[in-house]
Amino acid sequence: MDIQWQIIAPVILLQLILVVIALVSLAKAEAETVRGTKLLWVVIILFGNIIGSIVYFVAGRKDDGA
Repeated sequence: MDIQWQIIAPVILLQLILVVIALVSLAKAEAETVRGTKLLWVVIILFGNIIGSIVYFVAGRKDDGA
């Protein structure tokens, strides 16, 4: 089985970047600006692959009205 790393590597890199950005954003956010608990979002971000990070950015953060 030949793995085509030129296709898989950018996806893995994108996933790692999204996970790091989401975790940093979550760590900096105040608890009242996050929907649900931070621990739940850490689990979703880490185990949800690319979708977990995107779900956090779309649904996990409350709109601050600014």
